[in-house]
Amino acid sequence: MQGAMYKGTHTQTVDAKGRMVFPSKLRELLGDSFTLTKGVGGCIFVYSLEAFAEKAEKLNSLPMATALTLQRSFMANATDVEADKQGRILIPARLRELAGLENEAAVIGVSDHCEIWNPERWNELNDSVSDEDFMKALEGSNF
Repeated sequence: MQGAMYKGTHTQTVDAKGRMVFPSKLRELLGDSFTLTKGVGGCIFVYSLEAFAEKAEKLNSLPMATALTLQRSFMANATDVEADKQGRILIPARLRELAGLENEAAVIGVSDHCEIWNPERWNELNDSVSDEDFMKALEGSNF
């Protein structure tokens, strides 16, 4: 969905096969198929198929010397997933390993995409943002 706004935090169980129920409210926005790829800071980025294609096109338009490292990481770790009838997706082992996912995952809405985090990592990151840091970021963004 073009211009979708992803928000909220959802904690989900990850089963022994690496499957988790992806939150229904986010599936309504993303669709039943979407793209997972390596994120920043130890998470997995989640994009609608359309949004991922737009990001890939932007990367392809950059000079190779500027974008090659990002293209390799972003594209080589990308995989399309489809929710089954129970709303579960299979997170590939490589992405689970990169994100440190074991029994639980925190799914975070981040405006134009979602992120899947190890809940402990997410809580550490979220708790590390001081009020001063938050205010500086707000001021810097003309919020």
